[in-house]
Amino acid sequence: VFKIEVLMSGRKHFVEKRYSEFHALHKKLKKFIRTPEIPSKHVRNWVPKVLEQRRQGLELYLQTVILENEELPKIFLDFLNVRHVPTLPKAESCG
Repeated sequence: VFKIEVLMSGRKHFVEKRYSEFHALHKKLKKFIRTPEIPSKHVRNWVPKVLEQRRQGLELYLQTVILENEELPKIFLDFLNVRHVPTLPKAESCG
């Protein structure tokens, strides 16, 4: 299980999921939005350093989905357990 932190609309969200859940999400998201590459499914060894690299890769994956898509599908918000995404006025959303 990987504990991931993402920043969305100025709020931190935490999610704890297995890699298989991230992979399933990726397959669903590809049908609706542009997605970055997901970290490789195969890991040669399970040493802490390798697992931390995978965790960071999954965190970057989620953060990239948020940054590259103006509207996020419900399946993505459900994955993060986010009920409501506050929308910022366009002038404030830059930076």
